[in-house]
Amino acid sequence: MAGKAYIVGVGMTKFEKPETRDWQYWDMAKEAGGKALADAGVGYASVEQVPVGYCYQASTAGQRAAYELGLTGVPVYNVNNNCATGSTALMMARQFVEAGINDCVLALGFEKMKRGALGGGGGESDFATSPVARHYGVMAAAHGFEMTPPTAQIFGNAAREHMDRYGTTAEQFAAVGAKNHRHSAHNPHAQFQDVYTVEEILAAKTIHRPLTKLQCSPTSDGAAAAVIASERFVREHGLADRAVEIAAQAMTTDTDDSFASGSCIDVVGKPMSRAAARQVYTASGLGIEEVDVIELHDCFSVNELLTYEALGMCADGEAGKLIADGATTYGGRWVVNPSGGLISKGHPLGATGLAQTAELVWQLRGTAGERQVPGARVGLAHNIGLGGAAVVTLLRR
Repeated sequence: MAGKAYIVGVGMTKFEKPETRDWQYWDMAKEAGGKALADAGVGYASVEQVPVGYCYQASTAGQRAAYELGLTGVPVYNVNNNCATGSTALMMARQFVEAGINDCVLALGFEKMKRGALGGGGGESDFATSPVARHYGVMAAAHGFEMTPPTAQIFGNAAREHMDRYGTTAEQFAAVGAKNHRHSAHNPHAQFQDVYTVEEILAAKTIHRPLTKLQCSPTSDGAAAAVIASERFVREHGLADRAVEIAAQAMTTDTDDSFASGSCIDVVGKPMSRAAARQVYTASGLGIEEVDVIELHDCFSVNELLTYEALGMCADGEAGKLIADGATTYGGRWVVNPSGGLISKGHPLGATGLAQTAELVWQLRGTAGERQVPGARVGLAHNIGLGGAAVVTLLRR
């Protein structure tokens, strides 16, 4: 019988615009990991394994980062799962603990990035061998290929399909950006803390219609970490007052449903997200109606709306109405991305899933300050990577 796994410590750096702070990836990892260990009140000597997530650094960069915390000889795993990397490291840590292999595991994620839009493996020189060639091939067959950033293009085309199919408006996509920028104003860890109106979001530079710059997550530098512990470790170290249970977690990858329809809505991961959410609801016995606060993967505004539908927050085609009605902000049914989300908090790929985790732990502990969601007891994290992986995690206090 599987044991329970608890998050007992979290930490993160401020997310920064690349090339604006004088630090290396191991500096940011040391800061985030040190904060997580201090939050748990345990030393690195208690850590038995360390899964480390990143996408842009060299092989064994996980060791280079973890060695800043201690040279104890424990196993270090280098994890790369595109934008779902941080939550994949968390999932590995949870599995080690739930299986009874370890009592204390540190999940660490970081990224040191370059300025400018992310490539998507869609350039002429590398398209054939790209891990996402199948995904971009579906897009090109349906929409052609434009000279815009590939990731913005594939998600932007999903937005166009949603507009054509359901009547979703550019204003509704922009409302996601406005909400998340507004939320980030109270997050000292966020890369951006500026507030914009829907009109200002719409008037920003178009990246790939209908997506403007203020609806797209930026490249970022930063790190985040979490300490995952067994029930025995929690009890023996007196950590019950700060422990948050991982009630359920699931990862899914692409199936035929991602590609069969020829739709960018499916190829960017909506079927994966829906399947992972359903597994988590079944395993936990909790549904979306029990969830209070959500950190989801708004790499672009359209993906937040697609994820509302995938998580069962509304029926297909109704996500635009959900954001327009204020159901996903303070005073609404759920608070989605109180941190500011990827759009405004930032998106250092390897750190993102663990930063979502940190935010939810603070929310469920009631220590999120001005962005606290009143009475939050159940939180859901959704982290997705094109190519593909979707990880959904349900946390319970």
